[in-house]
Amino acid sequence: MARVLKILQTLRNHWKKSVFGVCVVSYGGHWLYGKHCDNLLRRAACQEALKFGQQIIPANVQLKKATVILNPAACSRKASTLFEKNAAPILYLSGIEVTLVKTDYEGQAKKLLDLMEQTDLIIVAGGDGTLQEVITGLLRRADAATFSKIPIGFIPLGTSNTLNHTLYPDSDNKVKHITDATLSILKGDTIPLDVLQIKGETEQPVFALTCLQWGAYRDVAANISKYWYLGPLKTKAAHFFSTLKEWPQSHQVSLRYLGPTARPPDETKEPSRPQLLTRIFHRLALYWSPPKEEPPKETEPEPWQEVELSAVEVSISTHNRNPDLQRTEDALTICVEPDTLSKGDFIAMGSTKLTDPSICPESGVCVQASSCQLNLPKDGAGFYSIDNEEYEAMPVEVTLLPRKLNFFCDSGRKHDLLN
Repeated sequence: MARVLKILQTLRNHWKKSVFGVCVVSYGGHWLYGKHCDNLLRRAACQEALKFGQQIIPANVQLKKATVILNPAACSRKASTLFEKNAAPILYLSGIEVTLVKTDYEGQAKKLLDLMEQTDLIIVAGGDGTLQEVITGLLRRADAATFSKIPIGFIPLGTSNTLNHTLYPDSDNKVKHITDATLSILKGDTIPLDVLQIKGETEQPVFALTCLQWGAYRDVAANISKYWYLGPLKTKAAHFFSTLKEWPQSHQVSLRYLGPTARPPDETKEPSRPQLLTRIFHRLALYWSPPKEEPPKETEPEPWQEVELSAVEVSISTHNRNPDLQRTEDALTICVEPDTLSKGDFIAMGSTKLTDPSICPESGVCVQASSCQLNLPKDGAGFYSIDNEEYEAMPVEVTLLPRKLNFFCDSGRKHDLLN
């Protein structure tokens, strides 16, 4: 008892050190408990992946090949460690032949995809920039019609992972998010996603999955990092200081577009071959009464609609953030935010636009189209943001490639989209 009283008296006399020690021990315990939970998640994921690896493969079936494109520079150069600890063990235990390719510089993924040999799976381990480079390199190939049928898996390792919400359930735990995404690739459920083909006058086309953004919000988003010292207020501060430099921030643009197109029906299985007597009777009927040939009807091309705009922001986006697999029309969304926007609304909308550049506010004009052309002023056009990657702004034609690529997704997420 005397020893306990002595300890309590010591803690009372040195209460500052005692409080500091309690804080350090509490934080350390919480950190160790988090590491322990992460290890349990990894173990459970590896045990589930082992079930795929223990499946018996028939002698006449070849082992599946997966090509992994890893960007080590993603997530402040932590992507390589995240992949090796969380995703690589799952892939190796699954019984798939894995070929790991690491990129060394920006734009290398496009060149690697041009040289890639036949594979069964393409897995992108990185962020939005890595994914955009991979699909651009894939669709620039001469045999893109064949390679675009290869399913693509996305392991979110970057700072911005726009397709997270589309493909996988939301999760605050990064380890769980990576392991669940890797297991979804093994389970094999896929959904088709649209692609934007962005073609300039001279350069090769660029392909995107989410959005092309041009205007004031994009310009401010590129400068937010300069206000890092303001912490959580840096986004609001960047938009506020932008209004002090210039207002209204008008951008002149000429826009031409075509309306949406009807979605063709899904391909169905070929009907079974009829019996012999039925086929003979059908051929005799065609011989005695052949069908009359009608001249082909000439369809007039749909006229382009053209408008001149003065806008704060113009964005062209797919429906991949919230895809509707039951849609009857294929279309991209053109959102034009007029320059009548007030400063307060511009600042308030800035944080939302940073999270989802494709969102169209009530004050904006929203148009559905299958293809559009942007003609920008020759001087001071600035830059585009294409899937959060910066490109020099120029006149471009944006065409929707509906349901062009198949991406692996969570089975529960696919069920929700189908319903």
